[in-house]
Amino acid sequence: MSLDPITATEAIQDSYFRYIATTFRLRDPDLHEQLERSLKASGKFTKGPILEATPPFQSGACIEDLVKEGVLSPLFRRLCSDNFPGDRPLFVHQERAVRKIVTHGRNVVVATGTGSGKTETFLIPVLNFLFRQQESGQLGPGVRALLLYPMNALANDQIARLEGLLKSVPEITFGRYTGETAEKTGKAIDLYRKMYGRDPLPNELVSREQMRASPPHILLTNYAMLEYLLLRPDDHVFFDGALARNWAFLVLDEAHTYTGAKGIEMAMLLRRLKDRVVDGESGRLRCIATSATLGDDAADWQGVARFASRLFGETFEWHDSDPQRQDVVQAVRKRSEPSSEST
Repeated sequence: MSLDPITATEAIQDSYFRYIATTFRLRDPDLHEQLERSLKASGKFTKGPILEATPPFQSGACIEDLVKEGVLSPLFRRLCSDNFPGDRPLFVHQERAVRKIVTHGRNVVVATGTGSGKTETFLIPVLNFLFRQQESGQLGPGVRALLLYPMNALANDQIARLEGLLKSVPEITFGRYTGETAEKTGKAIDLYRKMYGRDPLPNELVSREQMRASPPHILLTNYAMLEYLLLRPDDHVFFDGALARNWAFLVLDEAHTYTGAKGIEMAMLLRRLKDRVVDGESGRLRCIATSATLGDDAADWQGVARFASRLFGETFEWHDSDPQRQDVVQAVRKRSEPSSEST
């Protein structure tokens, strides 16, 4: 349903005006009338609406095209659904990110706007890695990808996305390990049923007990919980031993939040993580950062690449003259063509 910005603005203004006029009503009728007149004066109480015409993103190849080309595994066809149709074109920036990560083994910063499909830029490479392992018979328990979020709410949203995406692929497991995750499986399933009115998927690990017994391929958490996981002996299975030898991806969502002291803490945390899972060896993990607010134009991309390099302790590059060494992926929008019709 379309939204009329003028009508919506007027409704919001009227509702808020009535709230102010009622809550802060003055005893003196003349003063109160002056207050209402002042609030109703044009441009005094509210301004707008302010409308922005944003061109759509430019389309690129679809999943099926990349499968036929050999970039992606044929097992992607098992995901074809309303949530992830194989014949729906990706945006150009999504395709570029996938090719850089999968084909060229690059670390990337996906610096595109809200609603630009940043999730696909790292989920597709992660799933491709898991599918390739499945094809070669190497897909046993153990973390392959860590998705780090600054807030539990963002991790919860991603879990809902994975549920819809992986219900047809029970071999790929995923789990959210945060302060809200119950210890025992029975309690965790009861809580899940109360919240969603159904049982979790067979490949959705909902308790700490389940994840310690068989670490999920895709582990979602926040940076505060990662600190605890690295410290607690009970959680060493994620980082040490036979089940921790296949780490491949480190994804940092909302990377722009990690600046200043918080950025220093995150950088040190990521280095401790790499010391555990890849002996601190550079280049062993594919590192991906996403943000809707990092950089505004090409003049910023070198700085964004330096920021990511310092944060992850890995190589991110931006060379104006070499597209293969441009690790910041930005959105590409369709160019509006002037109408040929006379007005």
